[in-house]
Amino acid sequence: MAEENQSSEQQTAGEGQAAAPQFAIKRVYAKDISFESPQGIKAFSSQWQPKVSQDLNTQVDKVDDNHFEVVLKLTVTVKMDDDKTAFLAEVHQAGLFEVSGVEGVPLQHLVTSACPQILFPYAREAIDNLATRGGFPPLNLPPVNFDMLFAQAVAKAKADAEAAGATETQQ
Repeated sequence: MAEENQSSEQQTAGEGQAAAPQFAIKRVYAKDISFESPQGIKAFSSQWQPKVSQDLNTQVDKVDDNHFEVVLKLTVTVKMDDDKTAFLAEVHQAGLFEVSGVEGVPLQHLVTSACPQILFPYAREAIDNLATRGGFPPLNLPPVNFDMLFAQAVAKAKADAEAAGATETQQ
């Protein structure tokens, strides 16, 4: 009798776990890496103050019901005093993530905020490595608050939807 109760409790616990949200990192990999130094040796012939700009973007592709490929695209451009490009480094850092038991906005937050946050240190290290291998000083990029970027995107989408709704009611 005790064994039957124990078996029933284990089965119930197993069913509860199946419904619980699941998240796993399956693989992290470099999908594309590029480095350009268009000035060549001229970039090293004089002293200059670097002007660093970075462009950050994410792309999410659903592989199957429980797997998502997330690609963090990071482009860093360093310009010289005369506004000529000293170097440009681009990294598409990707990851395959397994997600189940999560739907709607929490899923969107997970794949557009949490996953890129996992990938960013890899991309940042790759950019630094490219810069130093290109003969330039180390480039330590500051951290990025992906949660804030997600909140801003949600607020913008909401404002755009409200503006579109207001435009439709005026017509």
